[in-house]
Amino acid sequence: MSTLTSPVPTVAVALPQADKRRYLAAGTFILLGAVDILVFGLFSHRGDAVFGLSVSGQGIQVPNVRLPGALSCYVLGGISAAVGVARAATDLSRLQKRIGIAVVLFAFILALLCWSDAGNSVGPISMVILLQGTVTAAIPLVLGALSGLLCERSGVINIAIEGQLLCGAFASAAVASVVGATVGLWFGLIAGSLTGGLVGALLAVFAIKYRVDQIILGVVINLLALGFTNYLYDRVMAPYSNTWNTGNFFEPYKIPLLGDIPVIGPIFFDSNVLLYITYLVIIAVQVGLFSTRWGLRVRAVGEHPTAADTVGIRVLWNRYRNVILGGMVAGIGGAYLTVGSVGLFSAGSTGTGMSDGFGYIGLAAMIFGRWRPGGAIAAALLFGFSSQLGALLGLLGVPVNSNILAMVPYVATIVAVAGLVGKVRAPAADGKPYVKA
Repeated sequence: MSTLTSPVPTVAVALPQADKRRYLAAGTFILLGAVDILVFGLFSHRGDAVFGLSVSGQGIQVPNVRLPGALSCYVLGGISAAVGVARAATDLSRLQKRIGIAVVLFAFILALLCWSDAGNSVGPISMVILLQGTVTAAIPLVLGALSGLLCERSGVINIAIEGQLLCGAFASAAVASVVGATVGLWFGLIAGSLTGGLVGALLAVFAIKYRVDQIILGVVINLLALGFTNYLYDRVMAPYSNTWNTGNFFEPYKIPLLGDIPVIGPIFFDSNVLLYITYLVIIAVQVGLFSTRWGLRVRAVGEHPTAADTVGIRVLWNRYRNVILGGMVAGIGGAYLTVGSVGLFSAGSTGTGMSDGFGYIGLAAMIFGRWRPGGAIAAALLFGFSSQLGALLGLLGVPVNSNILAMVPYVATIVAVAGLVGKVRAPAADGKPYVKA
């Protein structure tokens, strides 16, 4: 007598989200390692890649570093693949994951440079100049990210960073030109910061008092700033450039002793004053938000305004103050675009004007940093390095279209925010108007 048995149903078991991310990261690392080997290694020219670690004729001279082009790419690709295998086989800690990402990115960039420079007669790749450009290019992005951080930690979304940068750039160039001489540069810097604060005040009034949708409001302010500065440029600056747009800018200033440190000194301590001011702003925001009573109240307002109001914290006042402070910080970033670099204000050929989308990139950097200064700085430096790397590859004559090289910084930012940052949580009350009961 046979016994009938019902078939056992099969149930598809989905992988947990954490495992999916782990295998995706491992696959990405192995893919990048394969590119290092199969593209950069196999197609590398014969010869060495030469890296300069000092600026000729300045400070202590450090010998150049020579690496065999193809062999270096093979070794770096093997390292990336090994990190990918380890990432797939082991559940690493957060610190180990970050170290793995850093190692793979460093290996990929170094392999790219070895492939680009091997056998090249242009001369050594100056890593000091490359990193100098990275740090200075990141200044408006860092200040834009800190502006967004100050606003959103108090519960107000700041999409208007772009407009604050643009107005700050215009005001600083105009005031520095009218006043003239070195003192005019300082007046221009102050004017740029105050103008950014004025745009921040406009954002604060409509977002906090009239409770306008903060995303739409920020976009409208950006368009208003673009149209207003372009109009004034066409009507005032362009016809009377000898008065309103003379091109004054801060000269580089090397900090004694610190500027003479090999490799590090020229990168961080031999620049214009805007970089040193950025250092101070970073320290002030980090300490202020996370180590003072003021910062505790700001974070309380951004997380739970009702509870903060219950214990006597003035919610609306804190939001007004932080949004205006954020605008002033972004205004300094705008001043860098003119008196900190080229001196001249220009209307620009893109839809974002002279600020060139830096405000939106700064906002992305803030999200990458999980609403903390350290991560935001890292994202801004990534963008700055990508832009400088694209320019360098163009000078080295790599067989890549110049338009694609120009896309590199923006693609790197998208990959960083979408692929590396993972799940993030904004302050609980971010973007939510507060109505006092």
